[in-house]
Amino acid sequence: MLTAMQANPEAVPVQTVSAPPVSATEVPTVAPAPMPAPPSPATGPVPEDIVVTAQPTPKEDPLKRANEVSFEVVEAVDEAVVAPVAMAYKDGLPNPIRKGLHNFLFNIGEPVVAVNFLLQLKPGKAIETVGRFAINSTIGVAGLFDVAKKKPFHLPHRVNGFAYTMGYYGVKQGAYLYLPLIGATTVRDVTGRLMDLAFLPTFVGAPFNNFYYTIPSGVIYALDDRVAFDDKWQELKNSDRPPYAALRDYYLAKRQAEIDELRGKKPAVETPVTSPQN
Repeated sequence: MLTAMQANPEAVPVQTVSAPPVSATEVPTVAPAPMPAPPSPATGPVPEDIVVTAQPTPKEDPLKRANEVSFEVVEAVDEAVVAPVAMAYKDGLPNPIRKGLHNFLFNIGEPVVAVNFLLQLKPGKAIETVGRFAINSTIGVAGLFDVAKKKPFHLPHRVNGFAYTMGYYGVKQGAYLYLPLIGATTVRDVTGRLMDLAFLPTFVGAPFNNFYYTIPSGVIYALDDRVAFDDKWQELKNSDRPPYAALRDYYLAKRQAEIDELRGKKPAVETPVTSPQN
């Protein structure tokens, strides 16, 4: 058997090339495959934000949270105690007696009304109020009968007080308040009310500064006022607005209308209809 060289003497000899040895340190390493990148927040699912919208606090009611707590407590006491007692007073006491007590309390307040008409420079109304007080205190048997509003006198009862005088001269109402034993009021109105209550005890004295008069008269006045306000309160509670807000706006609008009337302006609407529910 001929080898390639023997069979073809002119053939080029094949050279064998051996690869140089590769050391262990020169063995190439294989890089790990890159990990897939996490999805971009922009492309991933975005959770929906929960938006909580707080109702704005009306500027006339900066103490709204505290007032609402007071309102809830007073309302619970009213439903449990005051309203049942007031309705028992209304149903259990004959109407002539209730009306006589109502007239007596209003007559006792006439001096305060007259003084405030003088402070407002309305001497005509002040004189009429004094005349009304004199007629009802004598002919009307200590004010138990409202004779002055009938013929031939035609002297109706008018609402007035130190809070009205302050409002008449431009004193702002201040923050709205809901207070135990007083209810809906403002800083100006509660100040004026305390002045009203202090007038007779200060300038007249007994019996208006004695507990045997002030406590029974205060209880009767509160019951009488609760009975008189019941229909309006049921209307406000059954409206489509929160009772607290409905009562607040009714009170503020009513008070402003009374002061506007003292100034000779046309009274505003008694109860605002489109005010915000807060």
